[in-house]
Amino acid sequence: MRQQVNGPAYGAIDLGTNNCRLLVAHPTANGFKVVDAFSRIVRLGEGLSRNGVLSDAAIDRTIEALQICVNKMQRRQVAYMRNVATQACREARNCAEFVERVEKEVRIKLDIIDPEEEARLAVLGCKALLDTRYSYAIVFDIGGGSTELIWLKIKKNRQPEIIGWTSVPYGVVNLSERYGTHDVIPAQDYLEMKNLVITALKSFEDKYNMRAHVDRGEVQLLGTSGTVTTLTSMHLDLEKYDRNQVDGTRVMSTHMQELCMELSRMTYEQRASRGGIGHDRAELVVAGCAILEAIMALWPIDQIRVADRGIREGVLLDLMAAHQPPQRKKYFRKRSRRKRSRTTEPSRKPAVATDMNQTRKEAVR
Repeated sequence: MRQQVNGPAYGAIDLGTNNCRLLVAHPTANGFKVVDAFSRIVRLGEGLSRNGVLSDAAIDRTIEALQICVNKMQRRQVAYMRNVATQACREARNCAEFVERVEKEVRIKLDIIDPEEEARLAVLGCKALLDTRYSYAIVFDIGGGSTELIWLKIKKNRQPEIIGWTSVPYGVVNLSERYGTHDVIPAQDYLEMKNLVITALKSFEDKYNMRAHVDRGEVQLLGTSGTVTTLTSMHLDLEKYDRNQVDGTRVMSTHMQELCMELSRMTYEQRASRGGIGHDRAELVVAGCAILEAIMALWPIDQIRVADRGIREGVLLDLMAAHQPPQRKKYFRKRSRRKRSRTTEPSRKPAVATDMNQTRKEAVR
């Protein structure tokens, strides 16, 4: 059945350590309908772990990708947008200079969000895939410069409540640069990557005792990242990546582990030749596998639900809720009780002149 779209177009940019992603959508009765999208590996955080700054080459690649995003939003006459950036921009010493250059050349503002807001948006973006038969959920996002985990309770009204979240400074870009994954990575190095992540996540487990709920079968595992979607594409034996087949798929953890071990023993060229991986991800996927195996070792859950969605979708849902009359009134009532940072009204001009860089840290509704 064809979805009826209502109202203006909304845009969401998610600029991570590795990728620049865009979604443009119109609201519908049940959510939104995507009318345009873009994704490009820009490696903004390339060399960041060594030098502490964003390189000129990485900035140039990112500026080019952001300009494509803006051009698409102009064509779609986007009225409301929010452009978020995560770990690389949080970490880089020259982030302010980068943001200034984006404003000058691309004419949009970047909202550098903290890990808490990143977790909230990720959950909001993929909560439709949560199985309400479970009492709890662990949602993870393996990024380029960090990995986020969110511990959720599924309330009686079937809505997720964030109990706790954590961000550890290990992602596919910085681990790949540290250990080198162009050649076959030594088994000891792969194990060391895995143990680094386990050690970093142990305090999160100790604080919330999630393993006890896992052992009672009360917890589901939901993964949203290029690592899990790539592995799922391999599991489905897809020659070419297909989001419609990957998003929402359930994969046995044992199958994920087998794929991780297989990839960790391959060279870059062998990985690149596998269907569903390609050259862009072939160098980074082994580090992602080590991170994924660390998560599965700490919380041994039989299945992983795979989400090809996350922050962008969360941003869109947030914007649409803020600009629907009933929710908008409720939103401003809540905000009136605390100091408001930034608000922006819709511009008469298309997307370049419109910005929606407000950070909302309410619980996921």
